[in-house]
Amino acid sequence: MAQWELKGIAASEGLAIGRAVVMHEEAGPQGIAFIEVGQEEAELKRFAAAVARAADELELLRSRMASDGREQEAEIFEAHLMLLEDEELIGQAQESVRTERYTAESAMSDAAEKVATLLASLDDAYLKERAADIRDVSRRVLRALRGGSGAETAGIASGQNGAEKSILVAHDLTPSDTAQLDPASVAGFVTAIGGRTSHSAIIARSVGIPAIVGAGTALDEVKDGQLVIVDGKAGVVLVEPTDSELAQFSELQVEQAARRERLKAFLGLPTVSADGHRAELVANIGSVQDAQQARQQGAEGIGLFRTEFLYMGRPDLPTEEEQFAAYRAVAEVFGGEAPIVIRTMDIGGDKQLPSLQLEQEDNPFLGYRAIRISLDRPDLFKTQLRAILRASAYGNLKVMFPMIATLDEWRRAKGQLETCKQELAAEGVAYNERIEAGIMIEIPAAALLADRFALEVDFFSIGTNDLVQYTMAADRMNPKLGYLSDPLHPAVLRLIEMVIRAAHREKKWVGMCGEMAGQPVALPILLGMGLDEFSMSASAVLPARELISTLNRGQLADLADKVLELEDANAVREYVEQHVQVLRERE
Repeated sequence: MAQWELKGIAASEGLAIGRAVVMHEEAGPQGIAFIEVGQEEAELKRFAAAVARAADELELLRSRMASDGREQEAEIFEAHLMLLEDEELIGQAQESVRTERYTAESAMSDAAEKVATLLASLDDAYLKERAADIRDVSRRVLRALRGGSGAETAGIASGQNGAEKSILVAHDLTPSDTAQLDPASVAGFVTAIGGRTSHSAIIARSVGIPAIVGAGTALDEVKDGQLVIVDGKAGVVLVEPTDSELAQFSELQVEQAARRERLKAFLGLPTVSADGHRAELVANIGSVQDAQQARQQGAEGIGLFRTEFLYMGRPDLPTEEEQFAAYRAVAEVFGGEAPIVIRTMDIGGDKQLPSLQLEQEDNPFLGYRAIRISLDRPDLFKTQLRAILRASAYGNLKVMFPMIATLDEWRRAKGQLETCKQELAAEGVAYNERIEAGIMIEIPAAALLADRFALEVDFFSIGTNDLVQYTMAADRMNPKLGYLSDPLHPAVLRLIEMVIRAAHREKKWVGMCGEMAGQPVALPILLGMGLDEFSMSASAVLPARELISTLNRGQLADLADKVLELEDANAVREYVEQHVQVLRERE
């Protein structure tokens, strides 16, 4: 056995073997320091110069990424440039210098930590991981205040072990750090904190570097120079492996490389089962750069555009023009007839917006959120709907309303959409008059009334993350309730089957945008039930397309019926793995 084994979150698939290079965090300001009375303007000028220097560095990094064809990384640093103009971040720091007489370093550190802490406290994984971007930008400004530059961290790009590849070990890696990694010398990385949706994880996937995040404090025991194996699929780190483990993982590396080459053959192909049934594989995104990554990884469109990122981390609300530009940009990434499903804002409860001044709630998951806010604030709702409609002139956009529980909510939302259409027509503004409008099925009440909704909506998209949570009365963020938070539970599967059947009776299509849509063990069930669209993380698209190409949809209808009669999720999982040969072969 290896000297010891660590577990973390699988952030970027692949196997990496190399010598550990331990990175130590840069120390930030300790406590709050103050300037003398009368030094405020001089300190603000020093701060402005540091921000300008940080902006120059980011622009250089963005340009280099763009010229190298690394558009996704370029978009991330473009977003970092925007943070240097953010009122909640830079404006708050300036205010602290001006009114509290903080030093520029203290003001920057304090403002960044407040915004980052707010984002990190949210339930939404995508928004939670934006905290790392805030801290990255802050660290760059602090370095500029000390007279350093972004180049100080560039040494990590080439490792420190000569010809031997390195495994970087760190408390965290910023997007800036990760974008500068050279896969020719850095085999992989492991961090103590972080999640799958962090920009560092996204960049690692885009450049093909195996990575594990969230490995915890046990990572502190890893020393420079120790031999390390990173299994980016299983989320396992082996420190000082045995000769037999080293040989085993070396062989697996060869097999995985062959599989990656095999998957490339599915790029640009339609998703077709072994018996000729056509399905649609699309991606879940939260930004333009996510859309670019999704297209590069073979997605046929977007099944869920989470628009919350436009609202978060700012003191004001996004304008119609800002939203229009974002929606149009995503449409233009895919172009033509590729479907782009835009979900109206899903905010409220635990996702606090200073500009909305939402009241604190005892049970935010069952509270004032999503469509409930939109219908209560037509000014806010119409701004977003007008932007979506205007962008629909540039692609095959569809609008989707979240957290719909009643027919009245759907009708009121659709009524607002029609009002916005009439306004734009009167103004002579172009939009797609036949834009499809649908709802997310994530509340059991909506699933049970699917036959009624199907008479009126254009489509359904099943949000299994919340559907499981509400069906099982189990907070999906509570680790003690993990045994209940399983989309394969027959109670959940029965609701899904009910929704698909109701939609197809009315010749409406059904998608799924929850994490279940990309799980290999769930794909045979969903295909057998007749799900039309599978929306998942970009990295899951090609493996899912390959798997579906081996499955016979006609034969899976019986399997889908059988699992509905089983008594729990474990029984369902075992039944599918026993009866679907390709899954047995992958074990």
